[in-house]
Amino acid sequence: MKKTIDPKQIQGEKSYSDLSAYDQALVEKAVKSKFSRRDVLKLMAVTGVSMATAQNLLSTGQQAMAQTPKKGGSVRFASNLHGPDDQLDPPQFTSTIDYTRGRATYNSLVQHSNELVPQPELAESFGPNADASEWTFKLRQGVTFHDGSPFSADDVIYSMNRHMGDDSTSVIKSVLASIQEWKKVGPYEVKAILNTSNADLPLLLGLFQTKIVKNGTKGEGNGTGPYTMESFEPGVKSVHKRNENYWRAGGNFDVIEITGITDPVARVNAVIAGDIQMASTIEPKAFRQVEEASGVQLLSTPAALQVGICCLKNATPGDNDDFVRGLQLIMDRKRIVKKILKGKGSIGNDTPIMAAHGPDFCSEMPQREFDPDQAKFHFKQAGISSAEVFVAPVAPGIEDVCLLAQANCAKIGFDLQIKKVPTDGYWGAVWMNEPVNVVTWNMRPTAQSQMAIQFGPGAAWNDTYWNNDRMGVLLQDVLSQTDPVKRHAMMCEMQTLIHEGSGMVIPAFSNINDAIAD
Repeated sequence: MKKTIDPKQIQGEKSYSDLSAYDQALVEKAVKSKFSRRDVLKLMAVTGVSMATAQNLLSTGQQAMAQTPKKGGSVRFASNLHGPDDQLDPPQFTSTIDYTRGRATYNSLVQHSNELVPQPELAESFGPNADASEWTFKLRQGVTFHDGSPFSADDVIYSMNRHMGDDSTSVIKSVLASIQEWKKVGPYEVKAILNTSNADLPLLLGLFQTKIVKNGTKGEGNGTGPYTMESFEPGVKSVHKRNENYWRAGGNFDVIEITGITDPVARVNAVIAGDIQMASTIEPKAFRQVEEASGVQLLSTPAALQVGICCLKNATPGDNDDFVRGLQLIMDRKRIVKKILKGKGSIGNDTPIMAAHGPDFCSEMPQREFDPDQAKFHFKQAGISSAEVFVAPVAPGIEDVCLLAQANCAKIGFDLQIKKVPTDGYWGAVWMNEPVNVVTWNMRPTAQSQMAIQFGPGAAWNDTYWNNDRMGVLLQDVLSQTDPVKRHAMMCEMQTLIHEGSGMVIPAFSNINDAIAD
């Protein structure tokens, strides 16, 4: 009979994660041999540990190996939106499916940790000067694009300059407005020279649209990322193959297929049936169906995912402040979170900033409550008795939010009509075009960047066309404000301006709710 030594987890003893790569390999060999006495004794001799420590190493090593993903196979992911406007050009990325393809294909200088802390990516290291008015980025060497071209400072300078200048069409141009110049210091070193101090710059350089493309191109799927682009059909699907020459530990799947299933019921049925393995943006109505399905789990992550309605300030009826106020007051926010979002969300206050943004959240601003009588008063003041809102399921529960508002409006004699439209092409045909339309926004890493991209005067994605000069000044000045009390006051002033005059109705924030096959 083969002699073995049983693994045993012992508190206080050295664990597998404490070992060098060489010693970890010895543990793995012992685990794979089913804890043969010979391999365990060799482990003890080489590492100089006791029997108790060896047993703990076997236990913790076995756990680590079990948690290590196996490479191979393929996966199909379905987003909730896609259409002819799907992009491979990072500065134009708009939707979740764009962001997903971008992450698979490209890299940025900086990436965000799960705690939204900036971490090195294509930049091996980065740091500011004394007042954070200049940032130096030392770049990784030996990185190549998918076509074999070497990555260098020239690619960074070119990619970053695409967010600058009068001719730039980047959707985050306003967010990066503090950058005056990108300067090449050497073949693998660049410097960002700012027109004001900005300690948040590394966080901003991890945004979806900041991916680095090859010098002189618009990306076209040729990145430095973990998967190569095998095919791309806008509004249909893309197929990605694992990059065997990736510069760090790469993806686990051999092939990823990214597509869209715009019908929320069909998307849930597809993941339950096994036609796809991952589905984004699960509607609250389907939570129980997913949770009760065999081999599928619901992943619900608290986030500042906006559930909103845009009232365009350059068109009727959004140009009437009383109409907007009436629509804000008719929102039964507590009911929306409890009944529609099934508790997987939080109450909004008609600004994009909430508690997840930390000390920049203006918690002292009074909460706007459900008040049908005041809503009726403001609709009457506006001289408007009917309005139409264009609705597609772009955000969790948004259709039911509009139906609830419609019912509450009917009780006070206001006719809120709902125009249902398809999600295919929604961001190009409806959003920022129809006078009143639904919207969702993913959370940005800082409150300033969230407000700049959404409400900066003249910003490409200022989706209510609300251009407030004071807002523009504050967005710029807050970057260099180091006094926490003064900074918070400025943040509160901006959130108040949005709350009072932007034309946005944000009654709630939803968790990010996805379904994944086991």
